[in-house]
Amino acid sequence: MEESATKEQGMNYELGNAPIGRLLLRLAIPSVLAQLVTLLYTIIDRVYIGHIEGIGEDALTGVGLCMPIVCILSAFVNLIGQGGAPQASIAMGKQDMEKAEKILGNCMAALVGIAVLITLFFTVFGRSLLMVFGASEKTIPYAYSYMQIYVLGSIFLMISMGMNQFITAQGFTRYSMVSVLLGAISNIVLDPIFIFGLGWGVRGAAFATVLSQALASIFVLWFLNSVRSTLRIRKQYFRMESKIMLPVLALGVSPFIMQATEAALNLSFNYSLQKYGGDAAVGAMTIASTIMQMIWIPTAGIGQGAQPIISYNYGAGNAGRVKKSVGLLFLFAESYMFLCWAAVELFPQVFIRMFSNSTGELYMTAVWVVRLYIAAIGLFGIQNTVQQTFISTGQAKASIFIACLRKVVLLIPFIFILPCFFENKVFAVFLAEPVSDMISITTAGLIFAWKFPKMMKKLEKSAVSTSVES
Repeated sequence: MEESATKEQGMNYELGNAPIGRLLLRLAIPSVLAQLVTLLYTIIDRVYIGHIEGIGEDALTGVGLCMPIVCILSAFVNLIGQGGAPQASIAMGKQDMEKAEKILGNCMAALVGIAVLITLFFTVFGRSLLMVFGASEKTIPYAYSYMQIYVLGSIFLMISMGMNQFITAQGFTRYSMVSVLLGAISNIVLDPIFIFGLGWGVRGAAFATVLSQALASIFVLWFLNSVRSTLRIRKQYFRMESKIMLPVLALGVSPFIMQATEAALNLSFNYSLQKYGGDAAVGAMTIASTIMQMIWIPTAGIGQGAQPIISYNYGAGNAGRVKKSVGLLFLFAESYMFLCWAAVELFPQVFIRMFSNSTGELYMTAVWVVRLYIAAIGLFGIQNTVQQTFISTGQAKASIFIACLRKVVLLIPFIFILPCFFENKVFAVFLAEPVSDMISITTAGLIFAWKFPKMMKKLEKSAVSTSVES
């Protein structure tokens, strides 16, 4: 108990007192590495599947059609994980460790319950949904084979990704990185064995992913029950309480919407592209969206590194450290985004070759699609910083609005509206992405410039009042 208390005091002291720059780097680097490894979960299956002799392009397109389902699962992970982890950090900043552990236990119970319901739903309705998502007679066998196995392992995804955020929230980013690294390395090793060695093809890719996530979830549960963790999973807190879960859900709605709308977004893209351009256009979308994820996912690591610092100091009433943390978050996120944007715009062929050996219609379509699709992502560090800051400080309404604006209000309608004004319908569908991105980034920046200074003034006044009272 003394060892645990010493670690708790040490980490809390660092979050509240250590130099921001070095602290952010120390927390962000493992988180970024963890997100880069997480990225392997997303792309490694597609890299191997795209190179299966004879069926690679159809199989890649089929697995891409499963993305709405993957997005829905990830959305519920974000609802509970990103809704609960900042709340736990804020409680820790207020030195309320009992409440922080209640949040942890309630979120664990919620993730398990959601996993069971989702598995049952997609087991019954999965094939019909894939046809709605844009599957053709050529691609449905691959899409359905992958989906069947993937959803059976949804409980491992929920635990490994959802509960891992509570490890990060305590500042133990190296351990959260290890859990992700364990799963990703397993996936890299198992994929070629199952896909090519055993000849299981697409089903082998799904099996490899599920087994890898199972290993990662075992590590996460071990850590959260060990003396190394400041917060512990305790059975008495598994019974969900409305006073605990409602704030979690309110804060988690924003990242939930961001990820859930990816499902609606993929559905809208696939439907329109199948209508106007066929399987080649849908396949190009799979490649473009994967490259977008390759750029976007590591920025989540930068945000996760900043989250415990921002949340803890916001809970502790230290406005100066909050402002400095947010400024450094923006610097790191925007620099990374701009460099990635430049690399893909200049050398799209290098990235496309990761997923296809062909020089045919799919390749030729993907070259111009990728450049157009990511045209505005160089400025996305702004949106990332705004979104992460509002989540880390518990500003649920603002984060929900920004999450809804880009995809629900702008992008999905533009996918169907813009083709009415262009002769090249496929071009118009992909143009919806950069147009929506620019409007959303500008709006998010303006909201932040108006709201954040008010938040800091209020925090400073609260800190002065507390100091006078004491």
